[in-house]
Amino acid sequence: MIPADSELAACDFLTPKEVLALSAVGLRCARQVLDWLPKRYEDRRRFDAFPAAPGGPPICIRGTVIDTRNRFGGRVRFYEAIVADASGQPALGPATITCRWFNMPFLSKVLAAGQEVILHGKPKDFQGRIVIDHPEFEVIRDDAGPSIHLERIVPIYRNISGIAQRRLREIQYFLLKEIDPDSLAPAFDADPTYPRHEAYREVHFPDAMEQREAARRRFALEEFFALQLNVVWRRSRIIHSSGRVLGKKTTHLKAFYESLPFDLTGAQKRSIKEIIGDLRQPRPMNRLLQGDVGSGKTFVAMASMLLAIDSGVQAALMAPTQILAEQHYLTFRKWLEPLGIRVALRTANRQENSHIDLEGEPQVIIGTHALLYDSVAFEDLGLIVIDEQHKFGVIQRGRLIAQGTRPDVLVMTATPIPRTLTMTIYGDLDVSILDERPAGRGKMVTALRVKPKQSDLTQFVKDQLDAGRQAYLVYPLVEESEKLKAESATAAYEKWQKRLSKYQVGLIHGKVDPEEKESIMRRFRDGEIDVLVATTVIEVGVDVPNANLMIINHAERFGLAQLHQLRGRIGRGEHKSYCILLTDGKSEDAMEKLGVMAKTSDGFLIAEEDLRLRGPGDVLGTMQSGLGDLRFPDFLADTALLREARALADEVIAADPTLTGPHAKLLPLIHEPPADPIASA
Repeated sequence: MIPADSELAACDFLTPKEVLALSAVGLRCARQVLDWLPKRYEDRRRFDAFPAAPGGPPICIRGTVIDTRNRFGGRVRFYEAIVADASGQPALGPATITCRWFNMPFLSKVLAAGQEVILHGKPKDFQGRIVIDHPEFEVIRDDAGPSIHLERIVPIYRNISGIAQRRLREIQYFLLKEIDPDSLAPAFDADPTYPRHEAYREVHFPDAMEQREAARRRFALEEFFALQLNVVWRRSRIIHSSGRVLGKKTTHLKAFYESLPFDLTGAQKRSIKEIIGDLRQPRPMNRLLQGDVGSGKTFVAMASMLLAIDSGVQAALMAPTQILAEQHYLTFRKWLEPLGIRVALRTANRQENSHIDLEGEPQVIIGTHALLYDSVAFEDLGLIVIDEQHKFGVIQRGRLIAQGTRPDVLVMTATPIPRTLTMTIYGDLDVSILDERPAGRGKMVTALRVKPKQSDLTQFVKDQLDAGRQAYLVYPLVEESEKLKAESATAAYEKWQKRLSKYQVGLIHGKVDPEEKESIMRRFRDGEIDVLVATTVIEVGVDVPNANLMIINHAERFGLAQLHQLRGRIGRGEHKSYCILLTDGKSEDAMEKLGVMAKTSDGFLIAEEDLRLRGPGDVLGTMQSGLGDLRFPDFLADTALLREARALADEVIAADPTLTGPHAKLLPLIHEPPADPIASA
């Protein structure tokens, strides 16, 4: 029997070249190879019929290669194979299909006429023919005895250079037969009724798809448990750490409420009440304020900071960009100066105090990364608010927290996150959700347009400008690129200046000097610029209530979350707003994604769709989320599993808080973060 942790070099059924190939992708022991899971399955008990028309989902077909050749199309070289139907099923359409592989001439040594093959890919139209570009394929060989490659549900793995798909399948099958089942036992078995070695067999070589799903859920529970154990461990450390009691006095908060010409939403009031409850506890607050774009997070943060000021400590707000920090500074001055609150701004390029005529150090300090360094002296920092927290790294947040004395921490995000991810990523934080929009906001219309006439587009922009409104014109690139066929903001700016010669057109992007950038944004906010041609530099926090039109060019190049953030820059005033998504319509996936944007403005629905389309690692970024390596969970379907894992983790930590007793073998599962109470965020 092979122990699960035995090195692959000791396995005589592997060649030295195969050991090197597996090692190149991080697989060095038997257990790691078994963890190289199928990316999908093909039911080779029956195959799809040859398609009658292009389009539709990917298909899996069986056929015979009847002709191959190297060809040239323009300046592109490709290898072409004509495959005839060998399934024996009645044909729905043509009895042959054309397969093409671009810039892969070596396939002439692999694929030849007379071979029987299995193909997987998406059929499309090319000059009246049905073609599949870059299909996955496998050449069928005669096997002695029963085959693991045919007449069954067959696993398809991510490619490993140097090991053919067929051989990789054989390696997995051999390991499952020879591995010691006891050596696969986990440190904590979340489901003792379902042996782990049996789950491995069923996830790799299921007899039915139901087995595969049961095995996936068994392993998902394990992975969720490891995540939740870390979450509960960190939360336990926070709960049992000492902090300062703040927020018992509400003098400034009451004065603030009375000064507002509008009422806060129910969600804002609820969140402030939750924050007051945290501040009055003898432990540091560790709360996430999660709200869709335009939901009023700034006013909740302002109320929280007033509670800290009433307790005699300073409050700091850190924003990711100078533009956003300066915008917060202007907003805080507008509402807090009349209350006698001293507000300061600290960025790399600008330092300003609002309280020239008032004695004392600033009570509210707003800034960027500049707050992290020694030039900013805090007298007694008691509350930290971090805006758009995902823009900051753990070390940066920890450095700011270290400048206070056990400060309370409120992190804010305008990126809606599905509930399962919130429970996973932010499970050690208390969460407040702003799920209402402030009253008085105009209606938002989102429209998807495929290659509209430029004259119609220009006229629509002019109509809005003539009505006194302002517009954003968003492009994915700063400058033209030879590799990407997309118009740049720089090139578009020159064209829009000519089209809108009666109006003031501005240009802003990431390469603009910070001082010039702020000057452009200030002029746009003040109405001196009518139209702003921009890249995604405007994605976060820019607040111009009079801007009611956004046209996003090449919208297919942006992610759903990013599109939602961009759209959040309009609809902040009383006027009806329009977000127009422009695309070439060539990609079915892009049209599906953009269709979601056109149908709903609910950020949480958009976040769930983004999760479905891209997966957790891509949605949140592996460096921020730590979810890039998860293999089993389906975050939209596994809420019940996540709750079960959380309950198991709660039981373990309650019974063994330091994991040095009966659950000591679980201690290696704990990934202790740096000294940062919101490291998990």
